[in-house]
Amino acid sequence: MQKLFRVISPQLSASLSPPKLSAARAQSDLPNVEHEGLEAQAIAADDLLVVSPYTSRAHLLDLNLLNHAQILLAKALTILSPSTHAYATSSYINSFNWDAVFRLLAAKVKADGFAWREQFFYVIIFRSQVPASTDRGDLAALDVKAHAEAMASIWRRREDAQPGSSGEGHKAAMRATINLYTEWQVERLKLVVGDNAETWDFLPWTD
Repeated sequence: MQKLFRVISPQLSASLSPPKLSAARAQSDLPNVEHEGLEAQAIAADDLLVVSPYTSRAHLLDLNLLNHAQILLAKALTILSPSTHAYATSSYINSFNWDAVFRLLAAKVKADGFAWREQFFYVIIFRSQVPASTDRGDLAALDVKAHAEAMASIWRRREDAQPGSSGEGHKAAMRATINLYTEWQVERLKLVVGDNAETWDFLPWTD
């Protein structure tokens, strides 16, 4: 069986209360779509940002919905990528190029003269095992619908995730876990970004 590591990482939100996690994903089983150099891409307008392997309008992040801190973080996270081929089984903090992401964020904060104050973000990680019998086309179709639904709402607290996860796409994806996966695990973390974005850390999430 192949290990599938689905990541929803903190792409956009940032208020002083528990915000949203994002939808930038590292998934080896997603459709083979172009997603290199995402920071330079804006589809049709400067205020629409590519934040996932999906590039149609329903999957783009509308920067008009965000405050300035959220915009800077969203843009920094466009360079998020696996730092190891073993990312599917490694710890979350060791699986991606976080140092580069937060160096970029700190540089953007400094360049804008923005007063970034310590804030934290709600992060959710999905890990699953997919048997060889699973139809990857079905899996991809479910993921596309669920991702579009998640992008329809901005999560600034954990409660904000509920509308985006209650759509028919998410419900269908959850029902499919019985047949498409042999294992399904969810991990929740708290990303803390310090003053001026000069420090960062992932901590266990506690309600």
